[in-house]
Amino acid sequence: MSRKTVLAAAQLGPIQRAEGRDVAVGRMVRLMEKAHRMGAEVVVFPELALTTFFPRWYEEDLNKADHWYEHALPSNETAPLFEAARKLGIGFHLGYAEKTPDGRRFNTAIYVHPSGEVALKYRKVHLPGHKEYDPVRKVQHLEKRYFEPGDLGFPVVRAPVGETEANIGLLICNDRRWPEAWRVLGLQQVELVMLGYNTPSLNMENRGFEAHHLRVEHSHLSVRAGCYQNACYAVATAKAGTEDGHELFGHSIIVNPQGELLAQATSWDDEVIVAEADFTRCELGRTTIFDFARHRRPEHYGRITEQVGSEAPPLWKPGQSS
Repeated sequence: MSRKTVLAAAQLGPIQRAEGRDVAVGRMVRLMEKAHRMGAEVVVFPELALTTFFPRWYEEDLNKADHWYEHALPSNETAPLFEAARKLGIGFHLGYAEKTPDGRRFNTAIYVHPSGEVALKYRKVHLPGHKEYDPVRKVQHLEKRYFEPGDLGFPVVRAPVGETEANIGLLICNDRRWPEAWRVLGLQQVELVMLGYNTPSLNMENRGFEAHHLRVEHSHLSVRAGCYQNACYAVATAKAGTEDGHELFGHSIIVNPQGELLAQATSWDDEVIVAEADFTRCELGRTTIFDFARHRRPEHYGRITEQVGSEAPPLWKPGQSS
């Protein structure tokens, strides 16, 4: 049986704070329709795709931020997206802000089968930014205020993708920079990682200069390394352009198991890129260099899970045996 399918990244241009979900969903439906015309069988939308990136705005009372969250999916506002997927026979990844019935808040992503059923759900683990208003920063990044770390781990599911099946995992934005996240997926034989992001073109922490072009380079480097070291494909989809006066760098990509770029967005607007994936290509890395069963040495990796912050090594001095 062929294990090929066509993947699409549906990059979104800016969604302004004043725009409602109907605007975002309408654009996403049109992108899904375009992806379908381009032969795609699965489409990946960005992180927090239904609204502006609201963690840049400080709200003292979290209850006043409830309108940014989804309390159920599909909702009346998001139903057209699910309906379009059923009509087109296309699966999709959606990133959104989730508020649970018991009041917990997460930065969440789901993979939705063309039937409208949720095949996989993930909640962002690596939350960047800060929790309280920081007067030193030019732009706030309050993910730690609006979300708690995900509680679902890094699950992988084998699910239909087009006319084949694949082992699917999800990551969100900052997760892509952490090799531990990719490796946990790789240990479950992940073949396709879907991830969305909203990343500003400038590092707003003001703790040192980071060149503009390196923001994109480091993003792509993280995804390419994750794919290569875990023998999988990835669709990394961004928001892009000037959103509420703040620049997001876009540059959505599709990457193969060798870490090569198969496609890259070239605009700061709504854009669809596609690439064919052949999941049999995941087998080479998984059975040679990254054959975990033969080559991993977890008895030497304890520091990774036992320690959080980094620690300086002891000082060696002449005359001291090593």
